[in-house]
Amino acid sequence: MIDISCLYFYKQYNYSIILRPLNIVYMLDNANQNLDKNELTSAETEKNVKSKQETVAQTTEEETTKNVEAVQETAAIKEETNAEIIDKNKEAVDEIEKSVAENSENNQTEENAKEEVEAVNYSKFTLEELVGSLKKIISDNPVQKIKTQVEEVKSVFNKKFGAFVSEKKKAFLAEGGNSIDFQFTLPIKEEYNSLLSEYKKQRDAYYSEIDKQLNSNLEKRVKVIEDLKELIEEADATTMYNKFKDIQDSWRSIGPVPKSYYNDTWKIYHHHVERFYDLLNLSNDFRDIEFKNNLEQKLQIIEKAKALANEADVNFASKELQDLHKIWKEDIGPVASEMREEIWHKFSEATKIIHDKRHDYFKELRSKYQQIIEKKIEVIAAINAYDTSNNKNHSDWQKSINDIEALRKQYFSAGKLPYTKSEEIWQKFKKATKKFNSAKNVFYKEEKNWQQENLKKKIALIEVAESLKESEDWENATNTLKKIQADWKDIGHVSRKFSDDIWKRFKAACNHYFDRLHQQKNNVSKEEQANVTVKKEFLDNLKELKLSTKEAVLNTIKDWRSLGALPRNMRHLEGKFNKQIDTMLESLSLDKNEISMLKFTNVVDGYVADNDSRKLESEQFFVRKKIEEATKEIQQLENNLGFFSNANEDSPLVMNVKNQVAKFKEDVVLWEQKLNYLKNLEN
Repeated sequence: MIDISCLYFYKQYNYSIILRPLNIVYMLDNANQNLDKNELTSAETEKNVKSKQETVAQTTEEETTKNVEAVQETAAIKEETNAEIIDKNKEAVDEIEKSVAENSENNQTEENAKEEVEAVNYSKFTLEELVGSLKKIISDNPVQKIKTQVEEVKSVFNKKFGAFVSEKKKAFLAEGGNSIDFQFTLPIKEEYNSLLSEYKKQRDAYYSEIDKQLNSNLEKRVKVIEDLKELIEEADATTMYNKFKDIQDSWRSIGPVPKSYYNDTWKIYHHHVERFYDLLNLSNDFRDIEFKNNLEQKLQIIEKAKALANEADVNFASKELQDLHKIWKEDIGPVASEMREEIWHKFSEATKIIHDKRHDYFKELRSKYQQIIEKKIEVIAAINAYDTSNNKNHSDWQKSINDIEALRKQYFSAGKLPYTKSEEIWQKFKKATKKFNSAKNVFYKEEKNWQQENLKKKIALIEVAESLKESEDWENATNTLKKIQADWKDIGHVSRKFSDDIWKRFKAACNHYFDRLHQQKNNVSKEEQANVTVKKEFLDNLKELKLSTKEAVLNTIKDWRSLGALPRNMRHLEGKFNKQIDTMLESLSLDKNEISMLKFTNVVDGYVADNDSRKLESEQFFVRKKIEEATKEIQQLENNLGFFSNANEDSPLVMNVKNQVAKFKEDVVLWEQKLNYLKNLEN
């Protein structure tokens, strides 16, 4: 038999909740109504007890009143103190339990989203390649694992397509079109939109299924609660304990529920579990053993919670504490009724210590955020105050760009801020840099116009060169071509987009003429033929020599030059000689730059000896082009370093970029030495 007095219990929680699914509302409301019915039963029991107490002899009323008042006053003070402590602990516990509820739901999706697709750099992909990649990503991977990749493809595609449309619109307006009439699209954009639409459908379907699963789990948990209530109401002493164990296993096997219902369903379930243990009246051995095991486990959890107070990483401690609260609620049953309040109070005290520590940590962090904000505002003010009115040329603007880049590095090195605090500052920073970039863009737009004028001038020179390339007026044509070659150098730069093509056209026309001129003059004299014989013998002997010093190699070059000039059709001997000299220089213990310079001067001196002005001019143009290319590479790499302002200096990626910059700078120094050598020959 079950003692009816055991039915009395205290309603410890407020279970008035509003659940969205109507059937869940009904079931949880029934749970609360049953709690009220149990309270009614306890009230009747209390009435019976009072009727028996009326027969007890009464003490003196005044004495009793005084004693009661004294006790009540003492109890009131104690109760007020305890209430204050409980309120503070409750605040900490409520915050942890809220986090547990949120994580319970989030873990369902986070678990499925692990091992996302490996990241790819899409910045150099064409629009077609981007769409192809997006199609492959969507078709080959689960939808919950591709969010990052899809967003990266979207960002690059939208940026590139926007730039493409902008160019088309500019061309449309330049041809006299009206802005309101401009319309443009591409088939690739339609395919891109279709793929994104498909991705969104798959994503929505996936998360809809997650929601269904969470709600299904909620219904299962409420069903378990109803089964537990029914078990308590039937109170079959022979089977109830085993059935209760089955109910516990069912509860634990059910997955997460919507976070808004997590705590309420657990409190109701836990309340009925305590009712079960209070009503359990088999031999009391099962109950006592269960209470003892649960107490031991909860004491271990309390010790772990206390140990977390010494954890330096407050975020880690908070996460671990959430896990402990979940174990306390989900995996461990109740303890004996006389121990419940005490054991929960200890756990709440340990929880509050970690909660307060985390609160202090974020308070200090907010103070640091304010310092970071002030530093960033100083940088923004410096950018706003930066004066570009005296910039007159490319060099001036390059200096300003470097100055602003240094300020950008200061901004990013000041520290990171959370989104809620950084957005306003970030917008101010963008506005300040936009002001500078607008002024810079105005200059380079004018620079572009100047380059366009240079392009027209160089095309005019090409047309002259092409008109003279078949001329047989050797003297006048030669003088004219030499003059326009000099004019070409004086005109200045054109856009890199056109520079290679127009140079090839100009060079081809000039080479064609001068090849004809040299062929006309290429009548081998007896003296030149004798030089061929002597130099061939010199080359044969040179193969057997092993020169071990720089001076010996230079003397060999001097001896070669003293043997006289070669006819044009035998200039290949000069190339063979240069190759042997290169091999000798490389065998010496010299710096690689010195070897490179010696090879260069040997070749150039050969052009001088042959009075080959065309090759000298071609060599000088080649050297200038190398300097320009290396300089642009340095600028691009240094600009790229700006994007790694927050990376560690010893990062492999950063170190690789810095090494490339150092290598290009070293190359520039060497190419400038070669250019100076060529310039000195002109003097």
